[in-house]
Amino acid sequence: MAHLPEFISDLALILITAGIATVLFKWLRQPVVLGYIVAGFIAGPDMPWLPTVTDMGNVEIWAEIGVIFLLFALGLEFSFKKLITVGGTASLATLVNMGSMIVIGYIVGQMLGWSMMDCIFLGGMLSMSSTTIIIKAFKDMGLEKQKFAGIVFGMLIVEDLAAILMMVLLSTVAVSQTIAGAELLGSMLRLVFFVLVWFIVGIYIIPTMLKRLKRFLNDETLIILAIGLCLGMVLFASRVGFSAALGAFIMGSILAETVRAKQIEHLVEPVRNLFGAVFFVSVGMMISVSAIVEYAGLILILTGVVLVGRVIFATLGVMASGEGLKVAVQAGFSLAQIGEFSFIIATLGMSLGVISQSLYPIIVTVSIITTFTTPYFIKAALPACAFLEKRIPARWGRIVNGYAISGLKTVNKQDDWNRLLRSVMSFVAFNSVICIAILLVFRTVVTPFVSLHIPGIWGRALPAIIALLFMAPFLRTIMMKKNRSREFRTLWDDSHFNRGALISLVVFRIGISCALIMAVLVPVFPAYALWMVIVSMAVIAVIIFFQGFKRQSRRIEARFLENLNRKQNEAPLHPDMAGRLLSRNIHIEEIDVSPLSPRLGKTLGELDFRRRLGLSVVSIIRGNRKINIPSAGERLYPYDKLIIAGSDDNIRRFIREVKIYNQEQDASEEAHVNISLSQYVVDASSPMTGRTLGELDIQKKTECMVVSIDREGEPGVSVSHSFMFMEGDTLLIAGEEASLANFREKLNTYGLKIHRLER
Repeated sequence: MAHLPEFISDLALILITAGIATVLFKWLRQPVVLGYIVAGFIAGPDMPWLPTVTDMGNVEIWAEIGVIFLLFALGLEFSFKKLITVGGTASLATLVNMGSMIVIGYIVGQMLGWSMMDCIFLGGMLSMSSTTIIIKAFKDMGLEKQKFAGIVFGMLIVEDLAAILMMVLLSTVAVSQTIAGAELLGSMLRLVFFVLVWFIVGIYIIPTMLKRLKRFLNDETLIILAIGLCLGMVLFASRVGFSAALGAFIMGSILAETVRAKQIEHLVEPVRNLFGAVFFVSVGMMISVSAIVEYAGLILILTGVVLVGRVIFATLGVMASGEGLKVAVQAGFSLAQIGEFSFIIATLGMSLGVISQSLYPIIVTVSIITTFTTPYFIKAALPACAFLEKRIPARWGRIVNGYAISGLKTVNKQDDWNRLLRSVMSFVAFNSVICIAILLVFRTVVTPFVSLHIPGIWGRALPAIIALLFMAPFLRTIMMKKNRSREFRTLWDDSHFNRGALISLVVFRIGISCALIMAVLVPVFPAYALWMVIVSMAVIAVIIFFQGFKRQSRRIEARFLENLNRKQNEAPLHPDMAGRLLSRNIHIEEIDVSPLSPRLGKTLGELDFRRRLGLSVVSIIRGNRKINIPSAGERLYPYDKLIIAGSDDNIRRFIREVKIYNQEQDASEEAHVNISLSQYVVDASSPMTGRTLGELDIQKKTECMVVSIDREGEPGVSVSHSFMFMEGDTLLIAGEEASLANFREKLNTYGLKIHRLER
């Protein structure tokens, strides 16, 4: 308790300073992340004449929690299905961009005479763009629906995944202090194995658990459960030798595939903002004015490397994926900065004690400078593209238009061999991973526990038998799935050569299953290894012919696919349509219809978007309902999500016409209602006497409503259109100030003499 006041004072200082900086940077229309960094600098040790944090240990703990929640929130926005959707364009472009910047960073570090670890970490820091800064810049400039923005978002998704892998590899290199190819390969395979296991098991268990607990999950219990799962995965990842950040990201990506993903993301956002702010404030505390002055030259050099290198290599990467010059240049100029992941990598290096103290403030300063330049670089993309187009020879037209435009896919029949092999390799890999995971759990946990209570051979044999029972459904899938598929039968009937190849494929899959079974049996009976081959074949025969394992394998697969596909937030489009349409620079976008749109209630035929704007409405998502290829008679309703196909210019005109939903704009334009009540008495000479409420039509003529009528001796008379007014009736009228004034004016116009008693 004696430490509590110091802890509270430090946290109060951090949050108050961050709050002031946030408001100031919002007013200046600058990224809030920069405000946090400035707040950390102000509250840090470099400002002794201002209140300063007393215990940096507390700040470091909060900062570590901040990284966990930042990565958890990032995982909630991530989706493995979305990663597949962004396809080769984003993957190839990111590979070129990140790989080049890692190499450039390492070379620059070597030229500056830095240590090997400083050079390696510098390359990693320079290879990461700022998702936060780019998204905010696109929204502020209204560019998020343009084609290049979609490619940039895809590249950021791939970068985030690559950053997680990079953190694991950098940790491995930092511990060993060497770059051993075999060790790095082992770390990568180990990482891939655990990620697949966590993802498969998580998708199988967690969505089912959330479905069963649905009636108990309000906002309070859901956020507690989500954070508990996050921290549980963090703990498990740490126990098996991975970083806490990786565990948080994996759990976020698992929850991202559930129907509760958006709700969890909304609930976690305040927690992420709180701890994320503390993390970025801690980043600012590491800035040293003396270090900035001392290393001003290095800061300028690295800033130039980022601004020039990232623009060039990101542009080349996008062009290498087949896009045209304009889209590539716009994407390249958008990625000319480093951001939050660079801070996280720098923090990792500092915590491991493998990078110089001076590298941290240098990277933070470079990030701040490149963040400020981001909007200006985005604006400079089109002039730069125009400059390049004038100087590119006409014979190089494919560079300007993009080589992929000439390679559009047709709807020809796909090769049966390719389809069969892709399917077989995918489920063989997934099920083999699950079998290996079961084997490891039994070998490291179950067998030692059983051997303590059952000594001798049975203490080892019993866990092996149970392990084989758990593995049996997955082994059957490895051996038998797709053996009766249409592709298999077509290829079998096609030629004798295909039959030999198909038999070899089946034998190969049986061989994998046999090897997995022997991995269970041989450690139990090491002296009978040859006999275990025969036993393994017998086990395989039982697994193949026993129908219980067949039913169980189908149930497991059905449950997994149901959970994986339960969330259908993406557009219900064919995968070939979900990407870009290269011809005529047409691409797919999602547009939300604002509740304030003037086009509400009108049919697509009346709006005629195709003729007037040159685009097509491919699909409408309305709640859980999906209307693919809507007819001309389909109407627009508030919050409809429209899937449209068109060029950048056409989509921009469409957005202006339909007025997409903008939360900040709607909040600033929120209607202010000021309803008042006025009381009147019907005079004897009033023309209202003897007339009904329906005949007078007060509501339509004055925008006021009669909410109550009192008649002497009959209090609280029912208000209806057939009610007839009599002398002495007391009316209670509701309306806004202007409407009530209009009501009084109408009364005078029609010669209605009603005396207002009170208001």
